Amino acid sequence: MKATFTEKLFYAFNYTLLGLIGLSCVIPMIHMLALSLSTNDAILSGFVGLWPVGWNFETYYKLFTGTHILQASRNSIEVTVIGTLLSMLFTILCAYPLSRKYMYGRRFFTFLIVFTMIFGGGLIPTYLVVKSLGLVNTYGALWLPGLISVYNMLVMRTFLDGIPEEIEEAARIDGCGEMRMLLQVILPLSLPVIAALTLFYGVGYWNAFFSVMIYINDSTKNTLAVLVQQMISSQQLLQEVANTSAEDLNSITPESIKAAGVFVMIVPMLVIYPFLQKYFVKGVMIGSVKG
Repeated sequence: MKATFTEKLFYAFNYTLLGLIGLSCVIPMIHMLALSLSTNDAILSGFVGLWPVGWNFETYYKLFTGTHILQASRNSIEVTVIGTLLSMLFTILCAYPLSRKYMYGRRFFTFLIVFTMIFGGGLIPTYLVVKSLGLVNTYGALWLPGLISVYNMLVMRTFLDGIPEEIEEAARIDGCGEMRMLLQVILPLSLPVIAALTLFYGVGYWNAFFSVMIYINDSTKNTLAVLVQQMISSQQLLQEVANTSAEDLNSITPESIKAAGVFVMIVPMLVIYPFLQKYFVKGVMIGSVKG
């Protein structure tokens, strides 16, 4: 069906608006990359825009050799990988039974879970519970309190509700039990929502900052998000880099160090997203269309 003039105008407006929104997200990242690769004089003179001036790689060299960013990156990877696997495991184990219509009391249990989205225990009671469990200064304090996101669990349950019952009945005729049904039938059909929720959990754990500040006391266990925040707010990272000769300091600036740290932090998510994109779009549409 041929689009009318009004529809074409509407599409053009949408594409223009979305393009501007996309540029507003991309341009700051390009500018940070340009700052991190530019020379000291160009940055101080304000000549750096979207393209590096002078191509100075000294900032990244000092960032990786003169700071604890490699240790912080390893900590962030550990927190993200293990946390995402645990969260996905328990989200699936929670959503699957709640999606089965033959589960007794599933509406009641769903109500109890959704209730926690409206009312929480609060920061201090949560900290006291974590402390009483002996999880302070361990990564368990980052994983356990937010092990299951109620919103993500509801998205997973909605997707599982949409799987045709005929598939489940055919599997049961072939002798499938509940665990085999979940592993060999349900999960292979749920790749879109699994990819979307994995990305949600992964980004959340990778960017974890407030919980790390509260529960982690050992500086060697700090994640990359905390290290970058300390660098931006107190210039702690710059002070560590400054323990070099005066000649080396003339080649770097606080702005370039901060830009390099922020860019290093966002690169992993930019690398992972393209591999999940084909599942991600379908996964986030779960529940948006009824039919």
